Amino acid sequence: MPLRLAVRDIAFFERPVRFVRPFRFGAVVINAASQAFVRVEIEVEGKGTSVGASAEMLVPKWFDKRPQLTPEETVTELRRSLMIARELYLVRSGFDTAFGLHACRVAAQTEACAKEDIPPLAAAYGPAEIDKAILDALLRSAGVNFFDGMMGNIAGIDAGLSPDLQDGDLAQFLAGRKRLERVAIRHTVGLDDQVEGVGGVADARENTGARYFKLKLNGDPEADVARLIRIGRQLATLSRDYHVSLDANEQYADLTALGALVDRLDRDSALKPIAAKLLYIEQPMPRDITRQSPLGELSRRDFIIDEADDSYDAFPAARALGYRGISSKSCKGIYKSVVNATRAAKWSGKGEKFFVTGEDLTCQAGLGVQQDLALGALIGVTHAERNGHHYVDGFGDAPAIEAQAFLAAHPDLYVSDGNSVRLSVHDGDLLTGSLTAPGFASSVHPNWSALSALPQPKARTKEQAI
Repeated sequence: MPLRLAVRDIAFFERPVRFVRPFRFGAVVINAASQAFVRVEIEVEGKGTSVGASAEMLVPKWFDKRPQLTPEETVTELRRSLMIARELYLVRSGFDTAFGLHACRVAAQTEACAKEDIPPLAAAYGPAEIDKAILDALLRSAGVNFFDGMMGNIAGIDAGLSPDLQDGDLAQFLAGRKRLERVAIRHTVGLDDQVEGVGGVADARENTGARYFKLKLNGDPEADVARLIRIGRQLATLSRDYHVSLDANEQYADLTALGALVDRLDRDSALKPIAAKLLYIEQPMPRDITRQSPLGELSRRDFIIDEADDSYDAFPAARALGYRGISSKSCKGIYKSVVNATRAAKWSGKGEKFFVTGEDLTCQAGLGVQQDLALGALIGVTHAERNGHHYVDGFGDAPAIEAQAFLAAHPDLYVSDGNSVRLSVHDGDLLTGSLTAPGFASSVHPNWSALSALPQPKARTKEQAI
């Protein structure tokens, strides 16, 4: 049964995260970033107060790729998204369900961010992080874990933001969930990552035994094909079966260029180690072009949207264009992931195939990776991009006492190598058993005293932004 609550306080913190190797996707190279942390205090009706938390990377140049903006300016947008959302969530409006609080603020958040030239995908970041922390606090107050709580719809998710569904569709979907005990990792191969030899794609020390691989594309069909042929040769040497997905991060300019790539996948025998194992192609074209470009005959291959998923109606719109899937990312909103998973299940029940995938590389050890992993394990994501541990050394610059606390609380998910605590991969899988503690997938919270206050950028008008 849904519980009602009121938000009493929201605080933001930040921690720098250094990468051990550069990560290049599209036209962006990241060597370091910051991780945002949210702490909320709520009052649950009839139950008193409770504290919850969430964490997420402030990824530059993903939520907003406009070329005129610097990487730091796009991170500033995310900080502003958090600040704007905080003001909206702290408006005293009485008790409501967790989803109700979210639903009645979505439009206001998008509108307020638009006045500062912050696009919808970045606008969603603030509510997404606050919602996760609120849910954590709610579950802790009720003394239930994420999976049991969501199966009972403790957040009160309804069809208010998805008129193509009915309340019963969502309730039925949630009630029928069963936690996945294992979720396979998908190893991402960035555009600057080594392909051959030691440290390459087939090196078990690098891919940690993964059976799924995500290969980045740069938008040039010929260059992409040449690189995919090299990667395919390496993957063909693996002693285990494997599958791949391709991710263009909006780099393909139009359907003509995309068609050239798909044609080579269909016809070039040198690409067989990739084409025969290909599950789907992710976000090939820029988000503003996507909605104007029906896939047509290209839909013989499965495509999904990611960056174009900037609203609750994005998946139905993509479906009409020939897309079969959509990504789940807790940084885009946990409730939207549940809604989209419900849609995929309902649509697939009519004989067609639709699906939701897990596509968040930057989830870091601790709250970030645990909450996103739990979300996927709830809605049925059997394999997920989990390469944050590949680009960051375990818990990074987090205090050792914090890393050890997470290790002690979640010994099936982490392992200590003597120098650092990092994700523990079991035959290519992550285990979810310890994510069943009361709260949102974590028994512990970060060491708040070791975090810095999130910088508070000033509001700007759209004219100032331009």
